[in-house]
Amino acid sequence: MGLSFLALLLLQLSYIEEMAKMKKEQFDESVNRSLYRASRNLEFNETLRYLEKDVNETERRAYQRDSVMTQGGQLNGVIQHTHQYSVTGKDGTIYSSFQLKTITTKPSSVPKAMIMKSDKNSISDASKSLQEIVRNRYVYQKALLDEVVYRILYTASDKPLKERVNFKMLDQDIRAELMNNGVNIPYHVTVSTADGREVFRCSDYTDEGDAYTYSQVLFRNDPSNKMGIVKIHFPDINSYIFSSIRFMIPSVIFTLILLITFIFTIVVIFRQKRYTEIKNDFINNMTHELKTPIASISLAAQMLNDNSVAKSERMMSHLGGVINEESKRLRFLVEKVLQMSMFDNKNAVFKKKELDLNEMVESIANSFTLRVEHTGGKIYTDIGAVNSSIYVDEMHFQNVIFNLMDNAVKYRNPDKPLDIYMKTWNANGRLYLSIKDTGIGIKKENLKKVFEKFYRVHTGNRHDAKGFGLGLAYVKKIIELHKGEIHVESEYGNGTIFTISLPEIDN
Repeated sequence: MGLSFLALLLLQLSYIEEMAKMKKEQFDESVNRSLYRASRNLEFNETLRYLEKDVNETERRAYQRDSVMTQGGQLNGVIQHTHQYSVTGKDGTIYSSFQLKTITTKPSSVPKAMIMKSDKNSISDASKSLQEIVRNRYVYQKALLDEVVYRILYTASDKPLKERVNFKMLDQDIRAELMNNGVNIPYHVTVSTADGREVFRCSDYTDEGDAYTYSQVLFRNDPSNKMGIVKIHFPDINSYIFSSIRFMIPSVIFTLILLITFIFTIVVIFRQKRYTEIKNDFINNMTHELKTPIASISLAAQMLNDNSVAKSERMMSHLGGVINEESKRLRFLVEKVLQMSMFDNKNAVFKKKELDLNEMVESIANSFTLRVEHTGGKIYTDIGAVNSSIYVDEMHFQNVIFNLMDNAVKYRNPDKPLDIYMKTWNANGRLYLSIKDTGIGIKKENLKKVFEKFYRVHTGNRHDAKGFGLGLAYVKKIIELHKGEIHVESEYGNGTIFTISLPEIDN
């Protein structure tokens, strides 16, 4: 199920990525096409300006020559107009030369009879003359075009780029072409020469979005050092590209929510399973722990009630001591469970008072000496704290140290003597207590869990280490409620170090 949700999510993300890629390619093509069209329009406009200018100048010169010829060129009633045209390049080379002659004859000099009698011939001659005039006009206009082209080639490119380009018109052309290609978002434009010198920049120019810059060469047929380059970039390019895939975002969100819900459900199920296992372990441990004192008390009671057993004063004292010790042990186990329940409900009430940590450590070390020496080891104390005053609940804080010492004895290495090192010192305004043992240690993967409630480190086939898994959870809770901290360091097979830090009390 989870794999299905994950595959669906990955498929949707892949689809979104492909759509964004296609949109980007479409956007690139539209922008490049628009820039190409705008550069072509720029070249057309420049050519058109030169055409209009040259045509006007050529017609003006032709009109002036015609006027001069009309005034002094009459011969035998015939007015002859001769136009000499030639195209000269920048270097003085003549590229074309022709004459356009127009002969006009006075109608009064032609006999009327000739006109009346020669109607068909006159129409034919007039048609030929008209064709000749049209042909001459075509040659004339073509010559003008050739002259303009040569002039553009040799003179237009000599002008600076900023004189050849109407930047306002170029900006309008770019905007119009972009809109024609479906791109209607803000952009920033610059124009620079071939060597990188910037000659124009739009008024609202910013560098935002310049990671995706589009460029187009201006006057591409000119020499390379005379070309220009127009560049544009779009600040909102990302929002434009992803605007087409926004409809996919809700489905991705819903799929992600379903996936998170599924994962959360699985986590809750496994957590409940773990809690169930912890509960069963706790019940088994508690049953086992309670059965021992109950069995001892029951056996002692049976011996007291058995009339066949001789009851000496020594035996009666021994049985009473067993019942008393096992009752205390039973009460201690029950109180430990009740204490954790009380702390969870935040109903704990401390009776704090000022104590000396050094004295407490010495006292507890003396009480544990026999148990440690029974293993062949010894307790070493290093009382180095100068300011050893603490403000704590005496009973609970003693239980903290007793629990740590009891764990050291409980999880000792049976193959070698147990040594315990207790040390106090001051540092950085805090009072420290460390308890180090040479026991079996704790594996690295278990270190993070030792302070969890009901958690017990697995000891393999060993069954002498008993408990509910509440000891270290109780220790951590008490230390935190006294505004302290506890840390554990351990190497499996080489022992464990518990370090407690408490705030100092200024005397």
